[in-house]
Amino acid sequence: MALYKLTDFDPDYKDSFGGNDIKGMGVYVEGSDEKIGTVSDVLVDENGRFRYLVVDMGFWIFGKKVLLPVGRSRVDRASDRVYAIGMTREQADNLPEYDELQTVDYDYEERVRGVYRNPVPVDRSAPLESSAPLEAAATSTTSTGYTSAATPAYDRNTYNYEREPSLYEMNEQNHQTLRLYEERLVANKQRRKVGEVTVGKHVETETARVAVPVEKERVVVERVTPQDAGRTVAPGEATFREGEVARVDIYEETPEIRKEAVVREEVRVRKEVEQDTVQAQETVRREELDINAPNLPIDERDR
Repeated sequence: MALYKLTDFDPDYKDSFGGNDIKGMGVYVEGSDEKIGTVSDVLVDENGRFRYLVVDMGFWIFGKKVLLPVGRSRVDRASDRVYAIGMTREQADNLPEYDELQTVDYDYEERVRGVYRNPVPVDRSAPLESSAPLEAAATSTTSTGYTSAATPAYDRNTYNYEREPSLYEMNEQNHQTLRLYEERLVANKQRRKVGEVTVGKHVETETARVAVPVEKERVVVERVTPQDAGRTVAPGEATFREGEVARVDIYEETPEIRKEAVVREEVRVRKEVEQDTVQAQETVRREELDINAPNLPIDERDR
């Protein structure tokens, strides 16, 4: 049964109490003006139910803080006081000191409960039940209206606060202000990584083709019949030479291909934030007031 400080459980707890705050209220001995101490904090369970008042007992025992079960307290809003029911100086001395840095576990709570169980206040108006949590203990009623009881044996695995209503029940007699609670949805956002985008580059190869016009030279040998073909030439005009050769250089163009790198495009990588609204729903509870007063005049007012 984990316990939480009231401010850790609900930082806006004052809104649930109409702006009022039980912390800082003075704690007094029931039926007197003797001040015991001051409420310095409140411990609640996982459902937000009050279980203990942390009382700074500087007025009784200097520098000592103890836990007061809510069932042993009576809140008086009119006088802005909290009365400790049946609290004695001896009990205050025997209570283990509360240190907010330590863990309030079952063993620590049992030490606290053991002090309050002896003596245990008796509700004379309530019928005795055979299944009461103290059924394993021998009890005897004293003249002060309290029952002296040996500490019963509880199982840490099955214990719950409902087994001891005298310690943890916020009854109507001692807590006249009835508060109606409701649950509300508190929306928070959590940033989480949903993936990773990797932008890189790789090299692909392909065959490129280019057309290059080239020129090639060739020798054209033309045989032409002159107009004076068959004419007799003069003596000595015809010179017969053996081995006479005419030389002509032949050229051609060949393609010369080379590669060069050029910038093709530029890639820029950035992120953009898109706004979206996600709808969520959950079932919440709300307490409504039930008034049972048959044939009685009721004046219900809002303040």
